[in-house]
Amino acid sequence: MGKIYIGTSGWSYPTGEGTWKGFFYPPGTKNELEFYSQFFNTVEINSSFYRPPNPAYVANWVKRTPPGFLFAVKLWQKFTHPEMYRAAAGEEAVISYDDVEMFRQSLEPIVQAGKMGALLAQFPPSFLNNSRGQQLIEVLARHFGQYRLAVELRHKSWSDDPKTADLLSQNNIAWVQIDEPKFSSSIAAEVPLTADTAYFRFHGRNAEMWWNGNVETRYCYHYSPEEIHELAEKVKAAAEQTSLLFAFFNNHWQGYAPKNATDMKKALQLTLSD
Repeated sequence: MGKIYIGTSGWSYPTGEGTWKGFFYPPGTKNELEFYSQFFNTVEINSSFYRPPNPAYVANWVKRTPPGFLFAVKLWQKFTHPEMYRAAAGEEAVISYDDVEMFRQSLEPIVQAGKMGALLAQFPPSFLNNSRGQQLIEVLARHFGQYRLAVELRHKSWSDDPKTADLLSQNNIAWVQIDEPKFSSSIAAEVPLTADTAYFRFHGRNAEMWWNGNVETRYCYHYSPEEIHELAEKVKAAAEQTSLLFAFFNNHWQGYAPKNATDMKKALQLTLSD
């Protein structure tokens, strides 16, 4: 069985209704990542989705985590969400070699410390299985293939096509297994393993708020013990077929994610240090 890393999508939720303060982080916690890393051996960096992080900040994150801790890094939205990038930056998402280099440089402190787990390319539901979509996946593999790559696809056109698994397998890209509310256009609930690394993301099942809620209420969902058992069985089966597995909880409302990540570790009989 491969090594299993369980954690959450992001660790800093300081404000708003969904804050983790007082739910996961005790009052007066001085360094949240340092506290977080006492319980989990991995985390997804979400801030990198909005802009390549300052390498100095990244180096500090590395120092705040123990040996063996791994980071999964979400790819910059300029590569995956051109419309969102245009709305935020006021310019077209025209990718250049400098963009690739800037993002690579932001990861260097993690890479040099041996703490680079995987690079996550999360695509929106509007990202379709067509020639442009397939070419973009190949471009990502070409420019970021030195990292373990994971791709989150959400539209059913990808899972409806058996060639998708071939495309990802040929580039050793993990097809992210996602748990979220399902709609008519949604990707299949289960997709094949396509790399020597497995990657799971658990977004919660709040169907009522998925399209009507905001960035906090959409993720207001706590997995029940029965649901954790169901997900743990899938994780266990995937770990038996891969050398490395990541599983992240993104149901971040008021610390639900670390609670359920802890539940998952118990279900898999992992120790505190795992």
